Formats: sequence, C-alpha cells, structure tokens
Amino acid sequence: MLYTVTIGDDNSVQLKKLNDKSIDQLFEAILTLKNVEECYVFFDDLCTVNEIQSLSQRLEVARMLGKGCTYNQIEAETGASTATISRVKRCLNYGNDGYKMTLERLGR
Repeated sequence: MLYTVTIGDDNSVQLKKLNDKSIDQLFEAILTLKNVEECYVFFDDLCTVNEIQSLSQRLEVARMLGKGCTYNQIEAETGASTATISRVKRCLNYGNDGYKMTLERLGR
C-alpha cells in the first residue's frame, strides 16, 4: 500500500492511502524490468531527467541520513535542499520503511 503522510498544525501524523489501478500498473511495470539498462530505457521514457535525478537524490539522502551524516554534509555532497533532507528524514521516521527496506537489500 502507498500512503501520503501529512503532518498537521498540531504535529499529528495523518496517513492517506493511495490505491489506484494506474499506480498498481506502474509498479507492476517496474517489477517486470530485468536489469539496470532496462530501467534506464523505461525511466528515460517515463520521466524527465530532473525527475530521475530527484528520485535518486532522495535515495542518496536517505542512505546518508542512515549513516548519520549531518544536513550540511548531505547538502554539500548531494546538492539537496534542507527541505528535501527534512522530507526524507520524516519518511525515515514516520513512513513505511521503504527506504530502509530498499537500502538493506542494496547492501548500503
């Protein structure tokens, strides 16, 4: 399941389930890809270069946060804004552990 996380004015966490057949189709399509080269081909058609860079940047930010890097270190190495770093950190703390699961599987 996919959720959006909203932090209310009172710091309450609200989860909204995103469940849509077109999203399921997208994820199923990604699961059919067999190697990195196929991913490049598919994502080149699907996303802009900036979108792909933003996704990869967030994953790197998550990896660096998991290693205990500071915001300054992450910003200097990745070019990510403090807003992006905070957003990723919020997902690491309150999300569905997707970053953690993926990074563990990658061995990072």
